[in-house]
Amino acid sequence: MARPNESELIVPLRNAWNITRYKRAPRAMQIIKDYVVQHLKVTEDETIYIDPSVNEHIWKRGIENPPRKVRLQIIRHDDPEFPIEVKLFEE
Repeated sequence: MARPNESELIVPLRNAWNITRYKRAPRAMQIIKDYVVQHLKVTEDETIYIDPSVNEHIWKRGIENPPRKVRLQIIRHDDPEFPIEVKLFEE
């Protein structure tokens, strides 16, 4: 069965709030990476490219107050340079 090239994920970031407040935004970025790996069945040889707009959205309100959830668009490329690209979902 072929994998879809494009998908949409809503990533809950509530677990980033279970850590000390000065580490919440970095933990939110790690949660995003782990969520994409888990739900898209990423292999070890595939790399994940997270768009800077996602990073800016997480850090917009500072290190202590990341958003509770984020809506992402995941694109799987055939290019081995960066096979999986993570962007903010834009309607």
